[in-house]
Amino acid sequence: GRQLRIVLDHPRGNVLTAGMVRAMREALAASARERRLKLITFEGQGSDFSFGSSIEEHRPSMIGEVLPELHALLRDLLQAPAPTLAVVRGRCLGGGFELALACDVIIAAEGAVMGLPEIMLGVFPPAGAALLPARVGAARAARAILTGEPIAAAEWRDAGLVADVTPYDELEAAVDRWFDEHLAPRAAAALRHAAAAARIALRALVEPALARAERLYLDDLMRTRD
Repeated sequence: GRQLRIVLDHPRGNVLTAGMVRAMREALAASARERRLKLITFEGQGSDFSFGSSIEEHRPSMIGEVLPELHALLRDLLQAPAPTLAVVRGRCLGGGFELALACDVIIAAEGAVMGLPEIMLGVFPPAGAALLPARVGAARAARAILTGEPIAAAEWRDAGLVADVTPYDELEAAVDRWFDEHLAPRAAAALRHAAAAARIALRALVEPALARAERLYLDDLMRTRD
């Protein structure tokens, strides 16, 4: 009962569908009742974390429901009842990267890349636009959002976003060591309140920015021919 492990498992790239988002929200809601909880982890099944959100579900007929639900999941994460950690292998892109950005800590395997390729599809990442500047600064965030290029985990570590980069085969052991050293000896109630306190400034920045970015996406961008 000390850890909740959430695994993204969807054929080819763990693409985030509306159903997966709902399931994650339900898991997080249920975790609030577990008073012994000390860590919530997110990881991808197989060799990649996630290729991002479902492109099919981002068509104009569906986006008005799908995008707010994803953003609700990220708000849930910013209020999670325990510290949160993204365990990243391979590609972590788009909505998958936004999910990782909403976690308190990211630990990645060597060779992992993270990025926001939405611009290549004629759109932009609303949650990435809200979260990334708060995490790494406006200049680095603008580069990621405007170019869409994937950036190596080691570079994100140098920017202060990724806590550790480990050999691929040692990633799970590295996460276990991090938990054993930093969280296991602490009281669950203290960790819950410390996590909430650590997120106060981030939430103050991200929540209004996310609301504005969502409206820009739905009300303006989605009305263009492009």
